[in-house]
Formats: sequence, structure tokens, C-alpha cells
Amino acid sequence: MGKALVFCYLVLQSFLGLSQEKYPQFTQIVTDNAGIFTSEEIESLRTKLTDFETETTNQLVILTITELGGETIEEYANGTFNQNRLGQAGKDNGILILFSKIDREVRIEVGYGLEPYITDAVASRIIRNTMIPKFKEEDYFGGLDDASDQIIELLKNPEALAEFNKEMEAENQLPWWGYALIFVFLSFFMVPGGFIFYKGYSGLIEMFRGILIGKLGLFPGVFMIFAGLMQVVFGLIFIVVPLFFLATILGVNFSEEMLFDHMGWLIYGIIGFFLLIILLAILKIRIKGKEDFKLSWFKSDKTYMSKTFSSSGTHSFGSSSGGSSSSFSGGGGSSGGGGSSGSW
Repeated sequence: MGKALVFCYLVLQSFLGLSQEKYPQFTQIVTDNAGIFTSEEIESLRTKLTDFETETTNQLVILTITELGGETIEEYANGTFNQNRLGQAGKDNGILILFSKIDREVRIEVGYGLEPYITDAVASRIIRNTMIPKFKEEDYFGGLDDASDQIIELLKNPEALAEFNKEMEAENQLPWWGYALIFVFLSFFMVPGGFIFYKGYSGLIEMFRGILIGKLGLFPGVFMIFAGLMQVVFGLIFIVVPLFFLATILGVNFSEEMLFDHMGWLIYGIIGFFLLIILLAILKIRIKGKEDFKLSWFKSDKTYMSKTFSSSGTHSFGSSSGGSSSSFSGGGGSSGGGGSSGSW
């Protein structure tokens, strides 16, 4: 019985060991499992990355593999990163460059602590402009060597990082005619949205006027007002969503704090919306000067209803217009999947 328990324990330990080391376990800062480097190239990379870690404590690691074995490169890179605990605990200042030869894919996996500097956009641009052109010529060392130089420079030199980000912004900036085309395209949504909003809003004003002069019963009027509000909301969606999209293109950032943490403006906006409707309804009554203020709870004037609402077909009761070289050791850092991938 005792031997059986020992045997089961050893089997379990072996299984756990295999599951814990699903990915390569690093012993060096550069691991060339794909065999794409010469011994001189490996030594050069190891010296450079070791010096960088000694100087900054940031840990930049390169791993080449033959193939991913059915996993995505994002899964493989994140699993390898966290298994080896790249970077330092508390700083999470590790970066992994993963190269897969047969899959022709590469990824820069970035630890939490360095994500504000080597953002997904920065990593993507390094892969796209520095690595991929060299990889297409089968200059794998050149692509990885240049990319590591670039990452080191961006992390050591804040001015270089700022200039790099400016270059990215310039690349993404549209010419004037591009903005014009986008505005014309969005107008196809905003103009109909504005018309729907106008019709709905003017209909609401008339509904409130009808209630105030007793020609529209209060209770049926409430249901009609609800239908009119759906039309107004539908029109607003066609106006506001394109405007948000256009503002995003122009570089306006809407933070969660701006949109959700301070909702007082929305409450005041809704109150002001209904107050303006009531004031305009009263003004409309005063301008015509023929009706007196009175209230009907249920009964509506059939002639008024037929003439004012039914003919247009948009405000009838119940209707709605809404639409549908040194030893390597990880320091305890972790990554949450930040970085970028590319293929060639």
C-alpha cells in the first residue's frame, strides 16, 4: 500500500511538473531553439541584453522556436512570459520577443510595467517597419537585432520615445480630403437623423400644447409623448454616434471618467429638454391667442387629433418610429497580454 501511494505521488508530481513547464524554461536571456543564429550572433545579443538589464533592471528576452504547435502566438508568448516570470516582481518590467520560424510569426509581449512606454501601437510599428522587412529577406538576426536596439533606445531615451510617438501620429493623420470624405459619409446618417429629431421634437411640442389646451387627453397624451420620445432618441443616435466617431478621428479622447463618472450633466440636460418643450408649447399657445388653458384627463378632441396627428402618420396614438552569456533568471514579473504580433 505504501509503495502504491509513493508511486501515485511520483506520477502526480511528474504530471504537475510537465504542466508547469509547458513552455521553454529559460536559462539564458537569448534562447535560439529554431537555430537561426550563429554562435557569434547569439553572443552579441546576449551581451547587449544583459548590459541593458544591468543598467536599467528592465529585462528584454529573445526566444526563437521552430513552430507554435497549434497555439496562437499570443497564447504561446503570454504563457512563456508568465511561466518564466520575466521582469521584476512589483515592476513587471519584462519584454519577450517571440519568433516562430515555420509559422512566420513574431510577437513582442510586454509586461504590465512597461506597457505605458512600449504600447501596443509602438510594438506593432516596430514589428511592421523594423522586423518584417528584414524577415522577408530571411535576415532574421538583423530584424531581431534592430528591433531590440530600437526597444532599448525607446526605454532609455524619453525624447526618442516622444519622437517615435509623433511619427506614429503623423503616419495615422489623414489628408484634408480624407476628413472631407468621412464628413460627407457621416452626413448620410446625420442629416436624416436631424430630420427625424426635428419631426419628433416638434411633435412633442404639439402634444404638450394639445394637453395644455385640453384637446389631447392627459392619459392618452402620455403614451403619445412616450412614442414621440422614441423618435427623438432614434434621431439623436443617428446624430451623436457619427459625431463621436468624427471626434475620435480628430484625436479627441473620451475617458470613462468624462462619460460615466459625472452624469449630472445628463440629468440637467433631460430636465432642460422637457422644460424647453413646455415653454415652446406655452409660447405657441400665446402666439395663436385663441385657446385657453384647460385640462382633459381622458377625452381628446377627435377633429383636433385627426387634423394634427393622423394626417402625418407619424404621431398617431400607439405608433412608434424607433429602428433597429550570463545565466538567466526571471524576477517575478507578469504580463497581461499587452504587445503586438505580426506575420510575413
